[in-house]
Amino acid sequence: MGTPPLRGVRVADFSWVWAGPYCTLQLAHLGAEVIRIETSLRPCVTRMLPPWADNQFGLNRSGYFNQYNQGKRSITLNLKHPQGVEVARRLIAKSDVLAHNFVRGVMEKFGLGYEEVRKIKPDIVMVALSGYGMTGPLSPYISYGPAQVPLAGFSALTGYEGGPPMHTAISYADPNAGIHAAFAVLAALYHRRRTGEGQFIDLSLWESATALTAEGLLEYQMSGREPARRGNRDPWMAPHGVFRCKDWPEPVGGGVVDRWVAIAVENDAQWRGLCRAMGRNELADDPRFASFESRKRHEAELDRIISEWTQRFSPQEVTEMLQKEGVPAYTCASNKELAEDPHLNARGYFVELEHPEVGVRMHAGIPWRLSRDTCRVESPAPLLGQHTEEVLTGLLGYSKADVVKLREMGAVQ
Repeated sequence: MGTPPLRGVRVADFSWVWAGPYCTLQLAHLGAEVIRIETSLRPCVTRMLPPWADNQFGLNRSGYFNQYNQGKRSITLNLKHPQGVEVARRLIAKSDVLAHNFVRGVMEKFGLGYEEVRKIKPDIVMVALSGYGMTGPLSPYISYGPAQVPLAGFSALTGYEGGPPMHTAISYADPNAGIHAAFAVLAALYHRRRTGEGQFIDLSLWESATALTAEGLLEYQMSGREPARRGNRDPWMAPHGVFRCKDWPEPVGGGVVDRWVAIAVENDAQWRGLCRAMGRNELADDPRFASFESRKRHEAELDRIISEWTQRFSPQEVTEMLQKEGVPAYTCASNKELAEDPHLNARGYFVELEHPEVGVRMHAGIPWRLSRDTCRVESPAPLLGQHTEEVLTGLLGYSKADVVKLREMGAVQ
């Protein structure tokens, strides 16, 4: 069994909410020791978001926080207190990476801007994730991931034909920035190993999100036309979309759950396979649908015919029938179906971690496998301030009496 590639790397994690913690989650998954610097005066937003274990609110009970902070430790400092900042400086001196996702000027206000941090640890790799970066006219503005969805062009591309722009169902900019930042940290650590030089990484959520709308940007650049909103349709495939299936009775409450299947037909051979699966071979030679061009012209009618068929079956039944005919199709899975998926479970993707307050819970784990090194989830997410005394006395050289004094003066919480 190998060791994780970032074993021995320590991260001072000043980030909060989603983008920054998602970055440091990847580093923890790669074996880094990640120490979150938190405060009880203003807890991380995600500690206060549902779902909560057993539907009981608590700062340590949020499934959101506990998912994205696996493998980390937590200390609570008051950075508005000079001695709290001094503790942070000691931690930085013993760290390889510093991560934060505050707007320009916040870390400087604490006396922890990059130029000052370099004096503490000359070869530090510091990554700042902010809405608009640390320079430029918008840099002083606070921004969160959801605002980046329309700003990066997602909303202009999302929506049904003839309808208005729509919000995507997820704040893409946050985890996307976190992944970009983690990759940049790896590159900077590699550079440091070769040269001994640290580095400052200035990452903009806006810019990294805009990179995901490449097709829309290129279409406008090459044709001068803004891409039309198409719902679930595709310019090069027909039929292409999600189709309603037989509803699923809820086990509790007597309601029903909408069920859907995704179908994507890339060529005429797959179209004929779809016709066979539906038992409608005559449609394969119907002039309205015989070619891609004709299917696009009559796409509304085509969608209606397919929907009438799919609503007779479950998504799994439609998936099985179509895949047997070589047609790309798959169920739009619920969370329950994902958690029970035999393939994901066979690969060990889900992990069960015993949390000090909420007990054993299932978590989404590490989505990669390395042939020479072993990456594993080391521990559940921390309780707020769980490791304060442990880190201060074990790593930073404070005595237990020192910690008591720091707590009494309000520097440590």
